[in-house]
Amino acid sequence: LSDEKFYDRAKKFMLLKNTDNKYFTIDEYEKHIEILQKDKNNTLVHLYTTDKEGQFTPLKLAKEKGYDVLNLDGILDMHFVNFLEQKLEKVSFTRIDADVMDKLIQKEEALPSKLSEEQQKKLKETFEQTVNKDVFSVMLENMQDDELPVYITKPEFLRRWNDMQKMTGETGFYGMEMEKANININTNHPLVNAIVNETNETKAKNLSKQLVDLAMLSQQMLKGEALSDFINRSIEMMK
Repeated sequence: LSDEKFYDRAKKFMLLKNTDNKYFTIDEYEKHIEILQKDKNNTLVHLYTTDKEGQFTPLKLAKEKGYDVLNLDGILDMHFVNFLEQKLEKVSFTRIDADVMDKLIQKEEALPSKLSEEQQKKLKETFEQTVNKDVFSVMLENMQDDELPVYITKPEFLRRWNDMQKMTGETGFYGMEMEKANININTNHPLVNAIVNETNETKAKNLSKQLVDLAMLSQQMLKGEALSDFINRSIEMMK
């Protein structure tokens, strides 16, 4: 593909595969998604997954919004994505778990929060006490009240950086990988509102920890002692 003449010819017959096992040329796919998947800057956002099973939750949410998702699970697909972003105009590729669903393809409209500024500050402090700050940054997001209460995302740039490092066997800055992720709190979800209104501080912390652990479990990030603690806490909460 680095050969310009070959790329010009190959672009006409190379195929993209979506999660419904349908195939498209690049031009066909752009027409297929152009109605729903243009953001407020008129950039055509190509959503993709690298693991349909492991990323099932965000994949399901994306499809519920009517978005189409590409299946890019090949070892060279990340190089291919970087290449296409350089070649195609006003096009971006974003993995479906790179941000909360409403921000993957940003539109003009923005939902308000049901919480006051003071309540949001209290909420953030509660969740920050339950997470490892070396790994997670707590973000408050105004989402629909029927979306997930807590959602873990990893920015596209950081994830691509780590993926490329793993392929080349290199390490990140100062020998460290950039493994930080975001804990996104849906300020409009009833369970999150319940945490804000809970007067018992211990109960509020336990509920926030439970929601974070559920989000981690959905991302296959809950293991070892943390998984055991989650199971025991779940049993206690059901008594």
